Amino acid sequence: MSVEEYRAKIGNLIQETRLARGFTQAQLAEALGTSQSAINRIEKGGQNISVEMIARISDVLSSNIMTINHSGKINFRVHGGHKLSGSIVTKTSKNAAVALLCASLLNQGKTTLRRVARIEEVNRIIEVLQSIGVKTRWVGEDNDLEIVPPKTLNLAHIDIEAAKRTRSIIMFLGPLLHQYSEFELPFAGGCNLGTRTVEPHMTGLEPFGLSVTATNSAYVATSSPHAVNRTILLTERGDTVTENVLMAAARYDGTVTIRNASPNYMVQDLCYFLQKLGVQIEGIGTTTLRVTGVSKIDTDVEYFPSEDPIEAMSFIAAAAVTDSELTVERAPIEFLEIELAVLAGMGLQYELSEEYTARNGFTRLVDIRLKHSQLVAPKDKLHSMPFPGVNMDNLPFLGLIATMAKGRTLVHDWSYENRAIYFTELSKLNAQIELVDPHRVYITGPTKWKHADVVAPPALRPSVVILLAMLAAPGVSTLRDVYSINRGYEELAGRLNSLGAQIDTVREI
Repeated sequence: MSVEEYRAKIGNLIQETRLARGFTQAQLAEALGTSQSAINRIEKGGQNISVEMIARISDVLSSNIMTINHSGKINFRVHGGHKLSGSIVTKTSKNAAVALLCASLLNQGKTTLRRVARIEEVNRIIEVLQSIGVKTRWVGEDNDLEIVPPKTLNLAHIDIEAAKRTRSIIMFLGPLLHQYSEFELPFAGGCNLGTRTVEPHMTGLEPFGLSVTATNSAYVATSSPHAVNRTILLTERGDTVTENVLMAAARYDGTVTIRNASPNYMVQDLCYFLQKLGVQIEGIGTTTLRVTGVSKIDTDVEYFPSEDPIEAMSFIAAAAVTDSELTVERAPIEFLEIELAVLAGMGLQYELSEEYTARNGFTRLVDIRLKHSQLVAPKDKLHSMPFPGVNMDNLPFLGLIATMAKGRTLVHDWSYENRAIYFTELSKLNAQIELVDPHRVYITGPTKWKHADVVAPPALRPSVVILLAMLAAPGVSTLRDVYSINRGYEELAGRLNSLGAQIDTVREI
């Protein structure tokens, strides 16, 4: 293709995107600080355009005009067997971020989320939002994200491929049911952890007048909002289920009681955000929520998501598996207390700082100083429970720590289909793993790690567990196709390297 043909193709892409976003040439020119005639020349392919200008246009139009096409998959090459040291600051919650991005659809005003994790899961939701007409813009060096919805969402143009790569898309149901009588959402994707039923979502949303039919490729939703004349009892105390029903209740003109609600960290963040939108919520942090919604929300709001307890647990596990001393700063202690108590029973030595408050004004934080420890197997099995029990996403890290404990540990991962099977991948690094059934494994330690070449499981936490084990294995290990890690962690390899790890990021040709 000639230079002229490239210019014409880029110009046509810019014109199509501008029209889809409802901009005139004059409006785009004003936003860019240039002339309408320059925009006209660019769109006709009559003017050279720099990568910087393409980036600026993409920013104004909230759409990636072009992306650099990298072929191949990303791998981590790990030079293991080294101690870690120093301090690491816990970033904000991935699960809170995706819930708040979905909740921004409730608001006709500008939503600004502060210090958002720039991870693949967030990117997928942003792509979906942009495809239906929402303007998003990253601002400043602290990863602040501005979100401005259109008057009417263009749901017919939803980015199906992006939507299918995240389970979070199902959380559009709650925000949209009061705004549209009919709409479709692609089937949810994300981690490959077996089939998760969406029936609990339907049970919680049906009282608001939502009906959903599943086709071969989408959820077809029909909404006829009406009075909610009974308490909503969730059949599953799930995080996303609770969030979906909360968002439906936020735009309901009346008071709704939700029982068996999850009080987990991302649900609490969503509650605090909804309160800033004018929604009244009683019972935050409990399993019974009383929500008084507002029929119209149009306000400029900013919110700081709280820190991620699962990421904090990842660094605790990194210290334990490498027998290192390091400090995890800004750890949300309310959502780690049980895990730390379990680990203390296994011999983990640590100190906690005085508590201080997160930027959201509510979440309690501490700094955790991890020390050299002699670990022993727990007396009871390791298993998760709904909050305030051991978080299901932290269980894989407890299992990893058990590989360093003297004795035999039973890990029971009842909440996900087949996830316990992923522990057997650690046997490639010389861990002693006995698979009892798809939900239970015995782990015998302490492990004398050996380097290996492993393909990352198609699930976030199991992939990180293998990466952390590789840090302890002398020699050079390779973890292949780490998209699932980048989906939930921001710059994890680089941040581990800041603590003394030696991880190279390698792209296959």
